[in-house]
Amino acid sequence: MPLDHFITLGRSGLRVSPLCLGTMTFGEDFGWGASEEDSHAMLSAYLDHGGNFVDTANIYTGGHSERIIGDYLRQRDVRRDGIVLSTKFYCSLFPGDPNGGGAGRKALLQQCEASLKRLQTDYIDIYWLHNWDQTTPVEETLRGLDDLVTAGKIRYVGFSDIPAWKTAEAQTIAHFRGWAPIIALQLEYSLLERTSEGELFPMAQALGMGIMPWSPLKSGFLSGKFKRGTKGDVDTKRTGLVGIPSEADYDVIEALAAVASELGASSASVALAWVRSRAGVSSTLIGARRVDQLKANLDSLNVTLSAEQIKKLDDISKPKLNFPAENNEMLAPMIGFPGTTIDGRTVPSASRLAA
Repeated sequence: MPLDHFITLGRSGLRVSPLCLGTMTFGEDFGWGASEEDSHAMLSAYLDHGGNFVDTANIYTGGHSERIIGDYLRQRDVRRDGIVLSTKFYCSLFPGDPNGGGAGRKALLQQCEASLKRLQTDYIDIYWLHNWDQTTPVEETLRGLDDLVTAGKIRYVGFSDIPAWKTAEAQTIAHFRGWAPIIALQLEYSLLERTSEGELFPMAQALGMGIMPWSPLKSGFLSGKFKRGTKGDVDTKRTGLVGIPSEADYDVIEALAAVASELGASSASVALAWVRSRAGVSSTLIGARRVDQLKANLDSLNVTLSAEQIKKLDDISKPKLNFPAENNEMLAPMIGFPGTTIDGRTVPSASRLAA
């Protein structure tokens, strides 16, 4: 799938590239990111390949990421309406100010205005709630976001890293109040982090939200850099922040490398192709510190996994999900529809029910 074969995001009319350029690495402020020059080069490489979806957040490098993008759009005279530009709110840039962050009306309005200034744009295409504000009524947040849509300062609403039950509550309220709905959900998802399959994935699919996985390479663990028993540093600046793979992680990393070898592709490309193949996934967030890393990620669009290869990776990375995921997957069909084939799935008879 080429980068310019677009996907409709959730239950909306917004079309985006299958890979979204994440910009958490833009700026060297935290000691491990990309320079402004390299960040601009990655933006050019992504757009030149036909991509149209760029994602950032007010907290990324303390607002520097947004400023880098804004400078690029102005200096390169990029047609603003030709790209889908998203950013996030919630995180505070003002320690000690109780209204500097969060999702209350005062906080979200000032955060939006600040992001618009840094991005040097009149509007934001998708405005994401970055985390759950557990003390602000969700109605207050939703009404504030709807007001921003009405004012033309944002086009769509998204949620990131919010519990499934809270997201479902918010979507239901928005529906019945006639407020702007949540069209997409950002969540961590990779071969090494699949627990969102228990609640978040089915919730998003049922309520019309496109799923956008972040960290599909699990902080570089699935990039091919890490090998069991390797001593010394790898080509990354973030091990001090994210650690190193566990022994159990290496079982998945080695299976991934084996599939990559079969295909003559990189581990990173195969890991991204696996994420892209998952039901419900719309656009996958990719990030890089250098142009060569970005291009390697874009190469994943040329990788197609066989059913056997997908099953191999599924089996080795199968997570233990929270109750009642296994009950609903295995027991419920057997006691509700024993001995039938429905929607292509054959359910065996439960012997204990025969009596």
